[in-house]
Amino acid sequence: MDSLQRDRNRRRRSRSASFDSEEERRSRRRKEREREDRGRGEKDNERSRARRHSNDRDRKRRRSQSPAQESSRRSNDRKSKYESTRDRSPARRDGREKESRSSREGSTTQLSRKSKGPLPSQSASFQSNKDPAMALVPAEEVPEKQKPNFAPTGLLAAASNSVAQADGTSIVLKYHEPPEARKPPAKDEWKLFVFKGSEILETIELSRRSCWLIGRELAVVDMPAEHPSISKQHAVVQFRFIEKTNEFGDRLGKVRPYLIDLESANGTSLNKEEIPASRYLELRDKDMLQFGHSTREYVLMLSPKI
Repeated sequence: MDSLQRDRNRRRRSRSASFDSEEERRSRRRKEREREDRGRGEKDNERSRARRHSNDRDRKRRRSQSPAQESSRRSNDRKSKYESTRDRSPARRDGREKESRSSREGSTTQLSRKSKGPLPSQSASFQSNKDPAMALVPAEEVPEKQKPNFAPTGLLAAASNSVAQADGTSIVLKYHEPPEARKPPAKDEWKLFVFKGSEILETIELSRRSCWLIGRELAVVDMPAEHPSISKQHAVVQFRFIEKTNEFGDRLGKVRPYLIDLESANGTSLNKEEIPASRYLELRDKDMLQFGHSTREYVLMLSPKI
């Protein structure tokens, strides 16, 4: 036995320190893992016990409540859930916005009613201590509401009688041809001779068209006149088909030239007599026209028939 004990002691002493330390480390790790698993299991058991305890407590509380209390609790829950859903609906939101808007408008109308009358003057406010009736200032009378006016404004006619230019602007025409406007027949050759003194400056064949606009607006006129006293759209020579009844009751129609002044600033003269504005006057052979203060004379001639 002594020899066996000695051999064991010798073996223990012959072991290296590194071998012993590795064994001890492994055992230490094993023990630590066991302790951690034990502690984790205890925590899980505590949680499960606490959960069971709370469930038991809730169950006991429900049992202690009467059926009427339980039904009222459920109805309250349903009512709160319905109200929250209804408040989120667009119709309910719009209703609340309308109510708030109406309340704001009511407050503004109250303020406007209060501030509708004028403020009293300084002297009236000082006299209010002596005579309270002097401090009151009567409110102004409410003006009558303007009634609708359905009369034509002329804007549509102006838009239809306008000429657009290249720069984007438009010129409104002061004159448009009447329904009886006609071009003179080929057998009637009307000419307009432009005189300055005894010299003929220009000859215009009027039979080429039914209407001749005279003025300084070069973009729209047919017969330009550059004198500064002449308006932009001064006058018109218009050929019209007019029917007349003779002594036998027969209706005879002819195309004749007419002169109309477009409400010019300096007027139009026929045979050295100023004509009224916006009225047609029939022209005859050898009539003389003058526009504004220009010295040029426009003589109307009808070529003789061969």
